[in-house]
Amino acid sequence: MQGVPRQISGGGTALTASRAGGAKQLVWDLPIRLIHWVIAGLIVFSWWTVHHHHVDWHIWSGCAILTLLIFRILWGFFGSSTARFSSFVRGPRGVAHYLRGGWNGIGHNPLGAISVVALLIALAVQVGLGLIAEDEDGLYLGPLAGLVSTDTSDKARDIHALWFYVILALIVVHLLAILIYRMRGRYLTLPMITGKSRFAAVSMRPGKWWAALICLAVSIGIVRWIIAGAPPFGS
Repeated sequence: MQGVPRQISGGGTALTASRAGGAKQLVWDLPIRLIHWVIAGLIVFSWWTVHHHHVDWHIWSGCAILTLLIFRILWGFFGSSTARFSSFVRGPRGVAHYLRGGWNGIGHNPLGAISVVALLIALAVQVGLGLIAEDEDGLYLGPLAGLVSTDTSDKARDIHALWFYVILALIVVHLLAILIYRMRGRYLTLPMITGKSRFAAVSMRPGKWWAALICLAVSIGIVRWIIAGAPPFGS
């Protein structure tokens, strides 16, 4: 979630939110925006594949989500300023400071960071369970199902099905937060499409394109390694 700068001091002058709202500043880079919307689409697609019994497609969708999750984690250390975890992940004091109106940053605010981290962890757990799960008929196996016992794989499948409701609850909270911000005149959805916001006082520091390519290559390589070392889907 993106906050609204109240007042930013610099060069002996104060930049207020009203002045900052005059020109749009770049807040979200292309990788962050693509990850956001592609993961959202893959979650819907994964749900659809289960209800239409396309288990093989479901596994591939999970592998795609895993690739994006790994990239997002790497980009959280090597990406643009607003993508880096160090720019928005704060402890209880940081959250309390934000709630008192003392936060002046751009990108995810300290409270929104909780939602971001929770969603990333929840998706990682879901994908992890899927990697070792086996369907009820034993025809389809997750890429790493062969590394655990059948009993463990069955339990993972059951938890995997229930854990989706945890993800769904987090998504609902995320959407409610967007709605509340919208009612207060703060737009969060459009900046995640265009990358720009009129509420940002300064522009983000972009990441390097070559760093993005390296992060993507590493992410794809890890997932390919996982798949290559596992039994074929449906074996």
